Amino acid sequence: MTDLLLGIDIGTSGCKITAIDGQGRIVDTALGEYQTAHPHAGWSEQNPHDWYAVARRLLRAMLARPACQAGRIVALSLDGSTHNAVLADAGFRPLRPAIMWTDQRSVRQAARLEADSGAEIFRIGYQKPTPTWTLPQLAWLAEHEPEALRRTEHILFTKDYVRYRLTGTWETDHIEAQGSLLYDMAGRTWSAELSRLAGIPVSILPPLVAPTDVVGAVTAAAAAETGLAAGTPVVAGCSDSAVEDYAAGAIRPGQMILKLATAGNVNVMTAKACPHARTLTYSHVVPGLWYTVAATNTAASAERWFRDVFCQDECRRAAEQGTSVYALLQAIAAEAPPGAEGLFFHPYLLGERSPYWDANLRGSFVGATMRHGKGHFVRAILEGVAYSLRDCFRTIEEIGLAVDEIRLIGGGAQSDLWAQILADVFNMPIVRPAGCDASFGAALLAGVGIGLFPSEAAAVNQCVQIRDRLEPNPAAAALYAELFPVYCRIHDDLAGTYARLAAMLDGQKARTLSAAGGATGGGSPTENRL
Repeated sequence: MTDLLLGIDIGTSGCKITAIDGQGRIVDTALGEYQTAHPHAGWSEQNPHDWYAVARRLLRAMLARPACQAGRIVALSLDGSTHNAVLADAGFRPLRPAIMWTDQRSVRQAARLEADSGAEIFRIGYQKPTPTWTLPQLAWLAEHEPEALRRTEHILFTKDYVRYRLTGTWETDHIEAQGSLLYDMAGRTWSAELSRLAGIPVSILPPLVAPTDVVGAVTAAAAAETGLAAGTPVVAGCSDSAVEDYAAGAIRPGQMILKLATAGNVNVMTAKACPHARTLTYSHVVPGLWYTVAATNTAASAERWFRDVFCQDECRRAAEQGTSVYALLQAIAAEAPPGAEGLFFHPYLLGERSPYWDANLRGSFVGATMRHGKGHFVRAILEGVAYSLRDCFRTIEEIGLAVDEIRLIGGGAQSDLWAQILADVFNMPIVRPAGCDASFGAALLAGVGIGLFPSEAAAVNQCVQIRDRLEPNPAAAALYAELFPVYCRIHDDLAGTYARLAAMLDGQKARTLSAAGGATGGGSPTENRL
């Protein structure tokens, strides 16, 4: 029987596992969600136990099916959402929930770090401190939960915690480390200076490895829990963003990835590191290649939010019809004309990263009239996310990076309507690779790690296929070219109002926390939220 490779994606909203053969053909997949807690406005936390519990359940279900027997799995690798630190004790037991990259609680710590040490942080880490990064999150913990940091013996990141549960080994890859803002980009090691600013010793940070290094094997205990065969080689893996670019076939300078998932990314491949204060800089899975990122906080998750809050009828109807609620929503969105008859949506539901780096921004619908129905609102969401990504692309253009091809990935890329809207808003052709999500890329890394493919590039050239290419509609592109500056002006007009609103809410939160007896509402963080 054909050997199989397994990729495990521990994403922001859920886990996906993909099994492929040596030609890159997808043999089986499994998906499951976990919950994000929001203890206060702007806070986002997840329980690390949930990551492993969902992965374990999916593995057991997948490996029980004839197509994907455990004995056929020759290697596996993992990827995960970035920046999320797991604080663990000496036994690698989590001490508190993981603060997620979408969490905005460390706004003040990030601002203080920028004011006091911004130039040094950028020189060492190639990034500006914002609440997204692990460094300001740890600084917040040092101020508000010092006992949790004092008890921390090991720091792990999302995928690394799940991999530890599978192998009993402790390490992270260089790309993941870059996402912490605790890493010396030029020295390719942990930075003692940045760790000091975070309030932690370097010794609690994991050893560093390459994404394609074999770092361990499935233990007997993990085999009993998951159904995997004991001894199966496990390859390190890397961040979801890096492995998604790789899986989409973006392996040369000038290619750009548009990611339409929980968050949105505009990633441009470059031949060298191009650090800039308005973007993010990471090394690529392919040695010697880099990529520059302009990233939003909310993309496809905006449609999910609208579904959960406003679309109970559509959810019931989809269940009755055995179809996807998103298919129903996009069908009614397609009935509304391009431009949604003047209805705009700004997808700042979790503040915003690129191009504004403003945690105070809020989501908004602007221009609603009695004429607008639900289809207009759904279309406005699709267009608003496209405008947001186009806003990110302005930054890419302004810092002088050349782009000759756009590839669209992520769950939202499966929507023909949304993909066409993006082609029209960008006024450029959109290429959609086939079956190229993070779990697929992680499976490719597993193959490279055990030598099934001779190199990272060879794996892509052998396995990545193109699904289709969408050309922009000239009339729609012309309309969006007129509407996009209006979208940007609305942001400019509302930003000050949101800053004042955030100050009011911060005052209310401070009074609430003071009355409750502390940042976590009293008691042990582990007891309360883990």
